[in-house]
Amino acid sequence: MKLSNVALRYDSGEESVNVLKGVSLEVARGESLAIIGPSGSGKSTLLNVIGTLDRPSSGEVMLAGQDLTRLNDAQLAAVRNRQIGFIFQAHHLLPQCSVLENVLVPTLANNDSTLRMDAPKRAERLLKRVGLEARLGHRPGQLSGGERQRVAVVRALINQPQLLLADEPTGALDRASSEQLAQLLLELNREEKVTLIVVTHALDLAQKMGRVMELKDGVLSARA
Repeated sequence: MKLSNVALRYDSGEESVNVLKGVSLEVARGESLAIIGPSGSGKSTLLNVIGTLDRPSSGEVMLAGQDLTRLNDAQLAAVRNRQIGFIFQAHHLLPQCSVLENVLVPTLANNDSTLRMDAPKRAERLLKRVGLEARLGHRPGQLSGGERQRVAVVRALINQPQLLLADEPTGALDRASSEQLAQLLLELNREEKVTLIVVTHALDLAQKMGRVMELKDGVLSARA
């Protein structure tokens, strides 16, 4: 994954706000990276640009040799579904669906019939891997906060993405659950060979990643 001179500007009436100012970044396949910075520095916006949820005003966003800024909305939706997994502070699980059903939701839009057929077995394997084999039929309301976030992690990995993006993934968890989730993310980063980018206020989580960068006033730099 590579960003080249990415800028994002919001125009509202007479005011123009530069949220990202020429951000360049390269993350190798399978690497883990934390992005830290003060509130309002643009960390979540940067993650949204990387994940194609926001379009930059200028610059390139490359994934697997493809400039994502040149794709149309339908093509971007396919990239997000197949190549990028998202984890947020709020788990966004469907309350009426079971754990297994929630994990399988992203596969419904997958055009690869082989992957769709294999998805239930992969889901069960990953849920067992994160210690939730006894919770497959439970609904989110029957789970703890840490368990719900583990389900969200498995859901993000179900389509075998190249890139896993986590925005404050431990923000709603207690310390013990945060530690468990951080360790789990790093283990899955290695086991699944997925590139992991985490935006976080938690320095203890950031320092567990292979590399830490800081976003301040829209400028990204290596952590001193």
